[in-house]
Amino acid sequence: MSELKNTIGAATTAAMRARDRRRVGALRLVNAEIKRVEVDERRELADADVLQVLTKMLKQRRDSLRQYRDAGRDDLADQEQFEIDLIDEFMPQAATDAAIAQAIDAAVASVGATSMRDMRKVMGALRGSLQGRADMGRVSALVKERLAN
Repeated sequence: MSELKNTIGAATTAAMRARDRRRVGALRLVNAEIKRVEVDERRELADADVLQVLTKMLKQRRDSLRQYRDAGRDDLADQEQFEIDLIDEFMPQAATDAAIAQAIDAAVASVGATSMRDMRKVMGALRGSLQGRADMGRVSALVKERLAN
């Protein structure tokens, strides 16, 4: 069993003992999504896979948060923000802009990228080091900018 799943399970138990209904509900959503992916793929998820699930959940919640704020539904927006904050507790520390730029430079140098044709190789090299620590869409845009120069 992955360490991250154990941590989430322990947090769920602690929230139950503290009788924190809101936190228990959000943690159960996280556990249910992890379990759904495990059942769909018919295998137990490793930490990297759990991070992918959490990243996907964060992306969905941020999109919902934006839509609720645009619609003036502050009650639903507050719940989404609570869930975002809770999921963020289990994510690795976010990479700084400087660390992302440094990783991009290192990846470009390691694969010998010289043009946009090498984008796939650079992103493949970055995926392992930045997955879960940075928005890969933003990283992709930065790589495109770097390769265009």
